[in-house]
Amino acid sequence: MRRRSAVWVPLLLFVAGQLLVAQRGAGQPQGARDILVTAIPGVVAAGAAWTIAWQGTDNADGIVGTADGGLLFAQEQPSQISKLDASDRASVFLRDTHGAGALAIDAAGRMLAVERTCTDPGRRAPDPCVEPTVVGVLTPERKTLANNVDGKPLGRLNDLVADRKGGVYFTVGGAFYANAAGRVTSFGDDIRANGIMLSRDERIVYVTNTTVVLAFDVQPDGSARNRRDFGRLEAGGNGDGMAIDAAGRLYVTTAPGVQVFDLSGKYLGLIPTPRNVISVAFSGPDKKTLYVVGSGALGPDGKEFVTPDGVRNNAKTIYRIPMLAQGFSGRAKWRPRVPLLVRLREPRSACARCCNCLRGTRTRRCCRSPWSTAPSPSTAGSRPWGRPR
Repeated sequence: MRRRSAVWVPLLLFVAGQLLVAQRGAGQPQGARDILVTAIPGVVAAGAAWTIAWQGTDNADGIVGTADGGLLFAQEQPSQISKLDASDRASVFLRDTHGAGALAIDAAGRMLAVERTCTDPGRRAPDPCVEPTVVGVLTPERKTLANNVDGKPLGRLNDLVADRKGGVYFTVGGAFYANAAGRVTSFGDDIRANGIMLSRDERIVYVTNTTVVLAFDVQPDGSARNRRDFGRLEAGGNGDGMAIDAAGRLYVTTAPGVQVFDLSGKYLGLIPTPRNVISVAFSGPDKKTLYVVGSGALGPDGKEFVTPDGVRNNAKTIYRIPMLAQGFSGRAKWRPRVPLLVRLREPRSACARCCNCLRGTRTRRCCRSPWSTAPSPSTAGSRPWGRPR
């Protein structure tokens, strides 16, 4: 699909402006605030409390629940993915991610990411950033799915969600779809997208567009048509990351907290959060715990972490809250049909612990899956504060 060059002018100006603001170190994250959760029937109980699962200064974004009740989160600046187990123990899950900033797991068990490479707006390096950003596969093998739109580089990517066809929807200023063959199509013009999410049946794709959420009908080839307003963020703020639950309700992160919509787009209410939140996912036992990433964190001295003037503050806090609602267990972004089998931090002798994995009528050999809750070498000595060692 050809796009008019005029479309890219405002997009590039907007991105450049955002980078300039960040480079100037404009504003530290707001400190934690007192909040009171009121009931949203069937979603969250009155008085439900947020608790801290993790906090640190090396960023956290693009969270994804794991099949064992844990949580994966991307850390762009150290170029790694970390994992919280069900007991909030942190470990490094994968290194050398080329600045992955958002994660998804598709139906085949592949881990996908938006690889932001060296485009961090707070980057302080004498050499220009020349590594292109890509939407790619990180495991079980590295692969680029998309690195351009009509020959133009992608720029600094935001979010993604994988479909069951081997394709991926992603946002970078606008919204796009890359099919399994790598062909990229646009959702159209005049979209300032950030978060993106599929409905349970993958017939609708939702996109945040500043203060509203858009909905599109998914076509047989994966492209999106029939743009319409799905819901307005009535509590204020611009939409960021999104999740869905087993009833098809949509959860959208914003500065005031998580705003919730039903299947028809009816606004159900706000789950206020202690900090401005950017990413959301269900995990925990039976997927009845909601996790969010909040901007800012306490330092090791117990005080709000701040950076010097002109230095970007990447501190983040991951919170969790018990829910009445249950996350959607069929979402490909959350759980692969077949365990992801990659050797991470394992010596060759670890394969002695291999076992027969039965999947229907198929039997095959496998090494311990990283979804396992068994202790790993990197768990030892990890800290409740700060990034994993």
